[in-house]
Amino acid sequence: MKFVTKQIHAFLDYPVAVALIGLPFLLGLGTSNPLALQLSVGTGIAAFILTLLTDHQTGVIRVIPYKIHLLVDFLVAIVFIITPFAFGFEGLDAYYYWINGAAVLTVVSLHKPEVAVA
Repeated sequence: MKFVTKQIHAFLDYPVAVALIGLPFLLGLGTSNPLALQLSVGTGIAAFILTLLTDHQTGVIRVIPYKIHLLVDFLVAIVFIITPFAFGFEGLDAYYYWINGAAVLTVVSLHKPEVAVA
């Protein structure tokens, strides 16, 4: 049952980007590795820029096709799931990345394909 439309996804993008930038500070990420904080903030900034440039409802300069945006989201989810293993994140640092990776993977996998209108 795929129900995440392009419009729903567009409205989720900005709050997610802001959360990736702010939550690491609020949660105190970086105790097992400083990269845990830095990677989230960098990803949040990149996600904000990606959203600004995506061809969807909330895009400002719509130069990146939505399908490319979905591909980037998928790749970020995979990287987030692998990162704790690759960099030795432990505790909250690791759970933060696993939960975010799983959440993004879920949203991308529940994406409702657009119906072409002739």
